[in-house]
Amino acid sequence: MRRLAVFSLSLFLLTLFFTLNFYKTTYAGDYTIAPADVLEISIWGEEELARQLVVRPDGKVSFPLIGDIEVAGKTTTQVKKLVEEKIRPYIPEASATVIVSQLGSLQYFVIGKVAKPGMFNVSKPLTVLQALAMAGGLTTFANESNISIVRYHGAKTTRFPFNYKEVKQGKNLQQNILLERGDVVLVP
Repeated sequence: MRRLAVFSLSLFLLTLFFTLNFYKTTYAGDYTIAPADVLEISIWGEEELARQLVVRPDGKVSFPLIGDIEVAGKTTTQVKKLVEEKIRPYIPEASATVIVSQLGSLQYFVIGKVAKPGMFNVSKPLTVLQALAMAGGLTTFANESNISIVRYHGAKTTRFPFNYKEVKQGKNLQQNILLERGDVVLVP
């Protein structure tokens, strides 16, 4: 029991270390909108033009006066400019606000020999170690050396190997990649 507690604490500290260093050096950008996210779009001074909209699977939302606009793959700043540009013929001095009020798109899956397999919907990107920690860690009979990350891009599927045994020893740390939407972490 004590060995499990020490192992859990070590995993937590290792994950915390990687998280702090990763976000300090890598993650410094505006959020990219994707299908299933919920946006709040409003025009200053025009209360009747305030809407809460779910990004459809085609990547679009419908907004009064301007109709469908493509928002998937854009940042909130880009969508703000797009809304202002399209609504200007109707409201010349329009100032839009775009807020991501609910993240529905940052979903990761962890399956196999982990304590709590399943889908995880999170608010910011995760590394493989963080995803494993969210899934409660590896079970006793997990194959630490043969974990895979499966990524789908259209019809193309890519597999990334992850050797947990090496990472927990501080070796080959570059394999602790940042997961993308829809990635599957497979623990045999």
